[in-house]
Amino acid sequence: MGEPESGAALPPVRRVTTVLGVMQILGWGSTFYLLAVLARPIAAETGWSHDRILAGISLALLVAGLVSPRVGRAIDRHGGRPVLAAGAVLTALGLALIGAATGYAGYLAGWGLIGLGMGAGLYDAAFATLGVIYGQKARGPISAVTLFGGFASTVCWPVSAWLVAEVGWRGACFAYAGAYLALALPLLVAGLPRRTRAMPHGEIPAAAAGARLSGDERISFVILAAVLTVAAVILSVVGTHLVTLLQARGLTLAQAVALGMIIGPASVGARLVETIAGRHYHPLWTLAAACLLMAAGLPLFFGAAGLFPLAIACYAAGTGIGSIARGTVPLALFGTARYAVLNGRLGLPILVAMAIAPIGGALIYERASADGVFAALAALAALNLLLVMLLLASKRRLKAG
Repeated sequence: MGEPESGAALPPVRRVTTVLGVMQILGWGSTFYLLAVLARPIAAETGWSHDRILAGISLALLVAGLVSPRVGRAIDRHGGRPVLAAGAVLTALGLALIGAATGYAGYLAGWGLIGLGMGAGLYDAAFATLGVIYGQKARGPISAVTLFGGFASTVCWPVSAWLVAEVGWRGACFAYAGAYLALALPLLVAGLPRRTRAMPHGEIPAAAAGARLSGDERISFVILAAVLTVAAVILSVVGTHLVTLLQARGLTLAQAVALGMIIGPASVGARLVETIAGRHYHPLWTLAAACLLMAAGLPLFFGAAGLFPLAIACYAAGTGIGSIARGTVPLALFGTARYAVLNGRLGLPILVAMAIAPIGGALIYERASADGVFAALAALAALNLLLVMLLLASKRRLKAG
């Protein structure tokens, strides 16, 4: 491992991962998971339909995907600190705009700003920042940051509920906006280095290299993008519709919500195991295990209700370690120099798919009920298992070349 460009020592891993981890808890909890708690009080005050309210997060994910390639290039050129700081400010402004919105246009405008902040502040930006700082040593820090992120809903759902009870949904938005400016922004400025690049000898920055891919590398990149995008579709559909789907299979609302609580511990537990054991094998095997767990778990929803906890645990474990693979596989396959730029490119199809997938899931549910949705999810999981095997084969070609 070469010396950082600046010649300074690499910043302490614990400090950087803690800062980025806290940002992931706040970032996911105040954006992607926000409407799980706020949608009902927003509807009660405004009279907007549930679909119109949820359109906000779909818009934000779409915007985040569209800006993701530019974010990757910006982090490659300038480092993560200014980009993530800008993301925190944009998210704060978006939340404040939603809290102050008197009409639907203002509400959507707020989510548009939040989308810019998500693109510059969630996993893809955090992973790119770690890749720029630590190079090939970033696998451990990436795993650590995902451990923090796994607690986003566990921490922020009760916080959001408490804020709604105390100050209303608008006050909750203002409180989260204040947390970005008073907590997140100072942490990012103080905790992240200005510009540190761990560059192996002989590599040049992606800005100079143009992040070019050879023919075999391009094939691997396309397959990897497909695997991660399909996984994002599954995550988005399950995350949006699981409670409804379980109720359609005969469970009560309380039972469905209780089963949904398995997701957090199973996801974090699987990430913890990978964090401890992952250094002993190539990250592609983490991705393969993630696809296998989802392919094994989702068909169990066609069985008796007693199998549902196992189905959810397998799915959650797969998505949990899949989030680690999303950050570590591109680094292992394509190296340090191009990592930030290529990770930004990967974010485009992933986040756009997450924005669109809930709509597709709802359409399938309307036409084929819960069984149709579970069949589609199981088919996608099986497809991903096939794709990851192709990716393993392409990796062997890259090594041979």
